[in-house]
Amino acid sequence: MQPSADEPSGNGPTRGRWLGELIDRHGASLALYAAQWTTAADDCVQEALVALAAQHPMPDHPVAWLYAVVRRRAMNQARSDRRRHANEQQAWQHRLHSRTSTNESRELLDAVAQLPDDLRELVVLKTWGGLTFDEAAEVLGTSASTLHRRYHEALDRLRQVWEIPCTKMTKSE
Repeated sequence: MQPSADEPSGNGPTRGRWLGELIDRHGASLALYAAQWTTAADDCVQEALVALAAQHPMPDHPVAWLYAVVRRRAMNQARSDRRRHANEQQAWQHRLHSRTSTNESRELLDAVAQLPDDLRELVVLKTWGGLTFDEAAEVLGTSASTLHRRYHEALDRLRQVWEIPCTKMTKSE
């Protein structure tokens, strides 16, 4: 295959300029395309561009080739992220289940495992880690008041799962 007029051969500055122009023209679109599958879209585009730079000879249709490579890398990244998340969840549940003995405790841990990641992390820091809101705020890089609100949101969700009515204490007059 012969390089086209706008596609230089070799590895010199001309080819580098051509790749730079290719990134300028198509980089944002490639990242948008990859973002359908992964949050690491820019990484997928960068890896595809590096792979294109290493191609000898160049593909007949470099832009189409880039889209195909970006698609495969984004789908692989998404699959990897799902597997990692599932493995982390399983390991987390196993560690906590191994430390509890009653069915009720295990049910609670199952309910905690159903919480979104950020709420679950906060519940673990507060409940099992014993951290104060100020300490948890330092760990998570946010304010203690925000964590206090989020912690109560997590508790409300756990009450809903367990169908425990939320009763508020009132002062007797």
